[in-house]
Amino acid sequence: MAAKKPAERPNVSKDELLKYYRDMLLIRRFEEKAGQLYGMGLIGGFCHLYIGQEAVVVGLEAAAKEGDKRITSYRDHGHMLACGMDSRGVMAELTGRIGGYSKGKGGSMHMFSKERHFYGGHGIVGAQVPLGAGLAFADKYLGNDNVTFAYFGDGAANQGQVYETYNMAELWNLPVVFVIENNQYAMGTSVKRSTKSPSLWERGAAYGIKGEAVDGMDVLAVKAAGEKAVAACRAGEGPYILEMMTYRYRGHSMSDPAKYRTREEVEKMRSEKDAIEHVRDLLLTGGLATDDDLKAIDKEIKATVNDAAEFSKESPEPSVDELWTDIYA
Repeated sequence: MAAKKPAERPNVSKDELLKYYRDMLLIRRFEEKAGQLYGMGLIGGFCHLYIGQEAVVVGLEAAAKEGDKRITSYRDHGHMLACGMDSRGVMAELTGRIGGYSKGKGGSMHMFSKERHFYGGHGIVGAQVPLGAGLAFADKYLGNDNVTFAYFGDGAANQGQVYETYNMAELWNLPVVFVIENNQYAMGTSVKRSTKSPSLWERGAAYGIKGEAVDGMDVLAVKAAGEKAVAACRAGEGPYILEMMTYRYRGHSMSDPAKYRTREEVEKMRSEKDAIEHVRDLLLTGGLATDDDLKAIDKEIKATVNDAAEFSKESPEPSVDELWTDIYA
């Protein structure tokens, strides 16, 4: 019997692979803990978990530089953690505490970080897309080479404001990367039932916008596509569309039992395409890390997430006076 052929080593360093592994694992463990806290009644309102889609934001953040901006929808915890927002502040915001990024007043969908150039978290489907173009317009006006990542889902891709934004972005040559996180289900509706287009990124062709579909379950493929898109924007070649073919393992939100798809479908994705397991395999088969090394990383990340949960429980609720602050600039 022939020996098993080792996995082909990608042109990426050990440190880079370990960073992607850590970043994706932090998002997953954080979201698992958030799901637990929601079940315990410590998180109120809406809560949309990012489990399964971690490679998209981690790969794109690897292509970003200081000064680049990001704006997204309500499935936003992963984006916050990937751009360097502190897990304590994110968890405290989820639980409505004063130690949160929006002083406990924004919750899951509405937290911001000016320092990390994170502009939300938006609850209205598709509303962040024109706002993202506005952020890019500001950078073009200021004459710098910063890029804005405007994330939205396959459901939002059918919103009219997205196409109004495409038109303006191409007309004004804006440095914005439109990232369609196509997780195949808009709430409970399969993309196959909601659109006749064979792809979503190709719709940009009507406006002259370049783009491509990307394996959103492969962090290295995401990074490579992100670098290409970002380079085009920094060179003044206008907007770019990346359709990330990804998958969420949980329901649309914590209130969604996800009965519109089979357990077998989800398990097949988890067993064959999981983004974290892919990097784990690269590390192990490439001799870049041992099983014990990766177990130690997982233990460290679980401790970080548990610390964030404890911090959120100990942080006080905002006082009534906070109702009147941060309303107007």
